[in-house]
Amino acid sequence: MESALYGPDGFYVRSADGPGGHFRTSVHASPLFADAVLRLIERIDATLGRPARFDIVDVGAGRGELLTELRSRLDERFRCIAVELAPSPDGLDCGIVWRRDVPDGIVGLLLATEWLDNVPLDVVELDENCNLRRVLVDPATGAETLGDGLDADETQWLARWWPGPIGDAAKVAEHGSVVEDHAARGDLPIGERAEIGWVRDRAWADVLSRIRRGAALAVDYGHLRDERPMFGTLTGFRGGRQLPAVPDGSRDVTAHVAMDALAAAGGRPYQLVHQRTALRALGISGGRPPLEQARTDPLGYVRALSTAAAAAELLEPAGLGGHWWLLHGIGIEVRGIIET
Repeated sequence: MESALYGPDGFYVRSADGPGGHFRTSVHASPLFADAVLRLIERIDATLGRPARFDIVDVGAGRGELLTELRSRLDERFRCIAVELAPSPDGLDCGIVWRRDVPDGIVGLLLATEWLDNVPLDVVELDENCNLRRVLVDPATGAETLGDGLDADETQWLARWWPGPIGDAAKVAEHGSVVEDHAARGDLPIGERAEIGWVRDRAWADVLSRIRRGAALAVDYGHLRDERPMFGTLTGFRGGRQLPAVPDGSRDVTAHVAMDALAAAGGRPYQLVHQRTALRALGISGGRPPLEQARTDPLGYVRALSTAAAAAELLEPAGLGGHWWLLHGIGIEVRGIIET
């Protein structure tokens, strides 16, 4: 996964049109998403006492679309920094700093919009003997085989964060005692899989450590402990189509984020809500304009109707609105910022 996404011929390094050419994120869906982020920045800025410099750091910035939109609406007090492994795109606003690593001493807001789902992870499968084994894959064909067992960090993470037979097998491996005998009951789900998220937890904790004062926001699709999918979520995307997760560099390879584990790994106060809740708290309603406006101001009505349709896409529970927003405060109180 690491090589397929970020190696010399990796998907995110060689794709000229960036993520926006292959799948639709909230950033690409509508400028309304930038509107909401701008309101979030304004609230954090006020909480910080309007510092002389406010950093906006976008980790996994794609082609800089979100920062370009924000930059056009903010004054020079706000410093925009894109963190991305791919080279900076042609025509990028000269006021946006482009770099490969997250800077230290951030005062302001760090953004990670659909970054963590692309932080590489390993997949584990439950074999016929109730053992957890790493899933290996041929990068050219996608053919899968079962490899060796797990290390202590991986086993510990599964025992804490993945319920059911996977978590039970991890507890057996960790403590040497059977927690629940699924095999004796005849309900052992051979082939059940889990995606080991501790590397993502570690990556998130690391970027939080770079913030001196302010907040960090992760926006991603994910799940909570009691809703983990039995066979995982690993998949591929290219050109707007969902494809098998063949790690050959020709497509995105992604898996949902264990959001509760991520929140705990941050080690700081946080808010965790669905995108539809956060956007409504930040002024994105999706309400249709009154029909009377069509008679008195037809052009304005059409514009308002278009805005409502764009908002509806961002708020749709089965789509982008079902994404999670995880907001951590570093040296500030974030309670209530993205909740109504």
